Amino acid sequence: MALRELPLRTASAFCSHVRPVAQLVRPSFRRNSSSEALYGIEPWSPFSVPPPSEELSKTFDPVARSKLRRRGKRELPPSRYQYRPPKYYRGRLHPHQPPPVSDPSSRLFQPGPFSLPRLEQTYQSTIAPDVLTLTYQHYPPGYRAPKLDQRLREWTGESPYFRNRPLRPPRGRGDHLRLLTPPRTFRNVPKITKVTIHSMVPEAQENSAHLHVAGMIVQAISNIRATTHKARHNVVGWGLREGKYVSVTANMEREDAHHFLAKLVDVVLPRIKEWKGVPASSGDGAGNMTFGLTPDQVALFPEVEVNYDAYPPKMIPGCHITIQTDATNNKDARLLLQAIGLPFFGKLND
Repeated sequence: MALRELPLRTASAFCSHVRPVAQLVRPSFRRNSSSEALYGIEPWSPFSVPPPSEELSKTFDPVARSKLRRRGKRELPPSRYQYRPPKYYRGRLHPHQPPPVSDPSSRLFQPGPFSLPRLEQTYQSTIAPDVLTLTYQHYPPGYRAPKLDQRLREWTGESPYFRNRPLRPPRGRGDHLRLLTPPRTFRNVPKITKVTIHSMVPEAQENSAHLHVAGMIVQAISNIRATTHKARHNVVGWGLREGKYVSVTANMEREDAHHFLAKLVDVVLPRIKEWKGVPASSGDGAGNMTFGLTPDQVALFPEVEVNYDAYPPKMIPGCHITIQTDATNNKDARLLLQAIGLPFFGKLND
């Protein structure tokens, strides 16, 4: 048996020694397609180009070129970002349609996000999976959802005015249609869409300094330029006169909203003495929660506290904070805000 296996072993040993030599010799007999192009490359370098003459350097004036361009003698082609879409949406059949929000030429285009706030990271990694687990409803295969009845009342009768007429709302003054809650999936987990700060300053009707102080404080704590509002009607009980500036508002979205909520939950609210929390009855039934802060509590924001001497203490206003979510009921919105760190107390309003 050993004599029969000897030739096989000898051949395998010989091949193992010869194989590396063959691999080294093989490239010398191969012709690459790029070898001819290598000889055709010109020995050119940008450093071989002579510099511009001194006369040309002296005559170059970028300021004069920009002035000529402003006067209408434009050397550059028109940019596509100079296009301005229609200011108002006039329906689907109008020949001029606004571009999508993701298009830079859109009026609603917002660049970013440029950073991921800590609260947003916590939401994506922890809060969203937990809320999905707590609100998820499993339906076995083959399950068919029950058919919902008509929520609006139809017009009954023989009158020709009832034809093609919109349906009537439910009967009664206090009853209203609530938003339907779709089945919970990973695509529709509730999230925060907008945070609004509203400060009412009726003293600004007599002294405009109150309005300026309120605007500066709201802008400082929100990082958004505040918008002033006038009173629409005369309200004797509140001392409002029509046409007078009485309030300021700031709407925060995306990064600004998350930064503000993180600052509110981690810095401001823990420093409030004997603060029970957000009233559980503050929901509007559509996923929005509102609570208020007194002037002493507004002064706890770091932006106000570090410049406390710049604001007259008696002019620091209170504010209402409205947190808007894409939830369709108070229960889901409250669960989301509790996961963020906002406590609730009192009777629940579901």
